[in-house]
This record gives sequence, C-alpha cells and structure tokens, in this order.
Amino acid sequence: MKRVSIFLVAFVCSLAQIATAQDAVKTLLSFNGTESEGNLIFDSAGNLYGTTGDQYDPSLITVFELSPNSDGTWTENVLWTSAGGNEPLNIRAGVVFDISGNLYGTSQYGGASNCGTVFKLTHNSDGSWTENNLHDFDCTDGNWAIAGVVFDKSGNLYGTTTFGGTYNAGVLFQLTPNSDGTWNYNILHTFTAGSDGANPGHGSLTFDSNGNLYGTAAGGGLSSCPVLYPGCGTVFKMSPEANGTWSFNVLYSFTGGNDGAGPVYGVTFDNAGNIYSTTYSGGKYQDGTVFELIAHSSGKYSERVLHAFRGGDGLNPFSGVIFDSAGDLFGSTAYGGDNQCSNAPGCGVVYELTPNSSGSYTDKTLVHFHGTPLDGPYSNFVMDGQGDLYGVATGYNTYSSGEVYEVIR
Repeated sequence: MKRVSIFLVAFVCSLAQIATAQDAVKTLLSFNGTESEGNLIFDSAGNLYGTTGDQYDPSLITVFELSPNSDGTWTENVLWTSAGGNEPLNIRAGVVFDISGNLYGTSQYGGASNCGTVFKLTHNSDGSWTENNLHDFDCTDGNWAIAGVVFDKSGNLYGTTTFGGTYNAGVLFQLTPNSDGTWNYNILHTFTAGSDGANPGHGSLTFDSNGNLYGTAAGGGLSSCPVLYPGCGTVFKMSPEANGTWSFNVLYSFTGGNDGAGPVYGVTFDNAGNIYSTTYSGGKYQDGTVFELIAHSSGKYSERVLHAFRGGDGLNPFSGVIFDSAGDLFGSTAYGGDNQCSNAPGCGVVYELTPNSSGSYTDKTLVHFHGTPLDGPYSNFVMDGQGDLYGVATGYNTYSSGEVYEVIR
C-alpha cells in the first residue's frame, strides 16, 4: 500500500480553553495503514530518519528519511522497504548512524528463525540503500529485539532482546565487526528473571564517558509485582573489565509502590552522573512515574520520584525523558490526558518537568492528544537547535495510522 505524507503548517490542539496552555503540534508525516514506535534521529543536514513496523505486511515495514523544505513542509523518502522472508519484519525501534553514514537497527521478527534481526543499511554511491542482516536471532540466543542498538568508540554494537536466553528473560548482546564484513555475536549477560531483572523493553542501552553501559529491565528484580512482566523491574549497569569480560550490577530494584514499577525505556544522564527515566506503572497513583537515581560517592544510587502520573496529566509512559539546555525534562505518555480515546483511557500527553530551587519539579502538560489525528506516543523525543521536539505517535488508541509530529515550543 502506498504511503501518504500530510504536510500542515501547524496543527493546534483543539482544547485551547483548558487551563494548561498547549504548545502547537505540527504533523510532518502520516503513515497510511501502519505505525511506528521507533525514535527519530537527525543527520548533520537536519534531515530526520525513522522506521515503520507492521507485523503482517512487509510492504509497510520501512526505513524513511524526512527532509525539511524552505516553506516549512517536509518531504519523505523511503530508503528501504522489507521484502519479507528473512529480511527484518516488524521494526519496533529506530536506527543509528555509523561514521560512514550507514544505518543500523533491529527487528522483532524476521531472520532465518523469525526471531528477529540486527540489520545494516549500506548507503551506496548511487543513493540507494542495501539491507544486510548482521545477525539472525534463533530464539535461544535472543528473541524479540524491540530496542535499538548503540555503538561504542571501537565500532562495536550493543543491544538487548526482550525474550530468549537460557531463562527466556532476555539477553544483552555485543556485535563485533570483522574485516570481511561479517560480525561476531556475543552474549554479555543473560537475564535470569531473578534479582538481575527480566525482559528489557523498548529503550536502547546508554554509554557513559567511561564506557559503561546502562539500561532497564521491565520485570524481575527483588519484588513480586506483575505489571507488564513478573517482577517490578531494575536499572542496571554493565562495566568492561581489563580481561575483556563485563561485570553486571543492579543499581536499583523497583518495589511497585510509590517508587514505580515496570521501567520499559532506557535512561539518560545529567552532568552530575545522575540517572533519569520513567516507569510504566507504580507511583503514588499507580499510573507511572518519572524518576531520578542519584549517584553517591560510594558508588551507590538512591531513587526519588520527580513526578507521579495520575491519569489526567498522563498515564503509562512507554518513553523516557530528554533534557533541554536549561535542565528541563521532556517526555510523553502513551495514554491519559483529558480525552477518552476509542481504545484507551486517554490518547496520551506531552509533558515538561521544570526543576525548582527547592529541588522539586513542576509538571506542565504541553500537549493533550485527542486522537484526531495524533495519539499513543511511544518514542523518545529528539530536539532541534530551537528546542522544538520531534516524536512519533502510534495511532494505537484509535486504531489509526501513526504520525511523525513536531511540538513547537
């Protein structure tokens, strides 16, 4: 099915009369018959890149580019479309660049065993793109790769799968390139569904400046707490050792109470090394949280909740948070807000958390989605130089197509 782009100068949410002033929302691209959950990325020229995923129709599984025009519209260019078979199927994450301008990503299905792939799109001299599977998961060494991949300084790739491994609780993997173009696959950690966590979710891993990896597991941990998965989830750290091995350390294990439960996205850092993200559930109202893990000189972390969602201001964040230059945090929730969607309790919101001199944060809802046309944001934001936010709405709450949108601040 041919996909249609919709270009609007501006789309301002309809409830201008509500107490919280809404920022303008501009639809950059509307997917025809499919959806997207993956993050967007910018290149150096200001073009956006993203993915679409469909569980059943390979022709709707794409990697695309959006290029800005001088009149404020955006032009879509589909770089690659899946042909089915062993090619990537149902892409649920975004893509990343290498230093040569090639793109890398993961897929939930596809590959020789239909258990998912890690793939590369090579940018050819004639402008075309060629897809190659770097690794086909066999369900034992990993299954359901719904988070993206990240590079280290040496050109190795790292990622997670939600299932697979000895305990079917997911794995953390490394792919190392060889001179002949092949890649070696290595499992760095197998989640046990015990105290280490289980079922890493949508968020990619994050490196710190010392080469340590950080991430979240949606389930497992020290508390019994069925949310999305058994257990309340963990935040973890992987550290490289001198002998080439990696050590695994749980930084925090959620209890499902006021501290939150079910962290399904990855983490980000402030300049002091503190860690920030969200939980899908838990918190004071059991609707999810934004949390901070405070780093102490002892190497330990303590958790504090920056905001507890309560339905009207958002419900169940599937994405994490990003900072602006002033230290404000921005994110979205998949549900909640001021309107009942046809398939969900609310269509989702975009929110801003502003730090106060007392150390607390003030929550402001920037956008209430109403399902016409935007609803159900799952992806993390990317920010341009003017501070505008770019994300993807899934359309899940109204059984509609997804969209790429800009929040104009």
